[in-house]
Amino acid sequence: MQSDLFDEDHELFRASVRGFVDKHVVPNMEKWDAQRLIDRDIWLAAGRQGILGLSVPEEFGGPAETDYRYRVIIQEEIARAGASALQSGFSTNDDIVLNYLLRHATDDQRRRWLPGFVTGQTIGAIAMSEPGAGSDLRAVTTTAVPDGDDWIINGAKTFITSGILADLVIVFAKTDPEAGSKGFSLFVVEDGTAGFTRGRKLDKVGLHAQDTAELFFDNVRVPAANLLGERGAGFAYLMQSLPLERLGIGIAAQVSAEAVFGWTMDYVKERTAFGKRIGEFQGMGFDLAQLRTAVEVSRAYLDRCVREHNSGTLTAVDAAKAKLWATELQGRVIDAGVQFHGGYGYMMEYPVARAYLDHRIQRIYGGTNEIMKEIIHRDLMKA
Repeated sequence: MQSDLFDEDHELFRASVRGFVDKHVVPNMEKWDAQRLIDRDIWLAAGRQGILGLSVPEEFGGPAETDYRYRVIIQEEIARAGASALQSGFSTNDDIVLNYLLRHATDDQRRRWLPGFVTGQTIGAIAMSEPGAGSDLRAVTTTAVPDGDDWIINGAKTFITSGILADLVIVFAKTDPEAGSKGFSLFVVEDGTAGFTRGRKLDKVGLHAQDTAELFFDNVRVPAANLLGERGAGFAYLMQSLPLERLGIGIAAQVSAEAVFGWTMDYVKERTAFGKRIGEFQGMGFDLAQLRTAVEVSRAYLDRCVREHNSGTLTAVDAAKAKLWATELQGRVIDAGVQFHGGYGYMMEYPVARAYLDHRIQRIYGGTNEIMKEIIHRDLMKA
């Protein structure tokens, strides 16, 4: 059963994205892995191709395209190439950082920051996690203290996607220690601001091409004009934006599972053992049948979530379900793919091996899957 999510206009867009991936992404993936960094040129090329900042309003240089199905196509085509690190970077920019700016930036802030998200000249990051605070964001210790017309930020963040390349970082900081969940605010810290430094480019298990970094803020002075939204509303803003972030992770997991299943089917139809194709052995065949069914059923739910997001009715609970289910399924499909490739599944020259390394973080970032279960559980127990 094929997805019925897209129409003719989407497929025309797909052809453009596929051409971009084949020309600019596939030839560079090994280099990016080796240097542990994606070249900035790819962002500029993506901007020229018109696949970044789709939701930016026309007055700020964007196409004002809010149909999330176009973002799904970008995810699918990058997954087809196995370029998970680039997929993660683009998603951070468009599904997370840009989402915050579109929701909460003033007109002046939009004029300053949005055009670069369309051209690829601006790479964004969001700094929430800290060495001692991951899923429990109320435990962050980074502070922002008013000083005249400015704010002084002190603290450290870690596991920050695009932290090395970022031109603009949205920082989640405590502004009123006595105000509980209303004691946090968001600030935009721009590259070159005094006291803002980058630490290690972290050495990860997978997603080697994606830069993930530590960030440090030592008496970083930012003007009041860099406060994003209202003072004290930072935690509420995070809760409002997490459903899209989690939907994006769920979509990434789903399209990765679909790609890996496709690679696995190609392999088991070609590889022979004991005189027949290995895919014809009943034990493997039954596993493949179950996985194919699970992938198609999962796609139906994710497609529904995309439609709900487009209509503005996707709930935080349903987004948590999408993230939980799709990332768990992705793990099962990739593990089976490695197994069915045999020894070759453990060789990095095969894309299934790269997927095996890259996928594991999916069940952790954006809120661990244990947190997703807690969100769903709390919803079940409501009176």
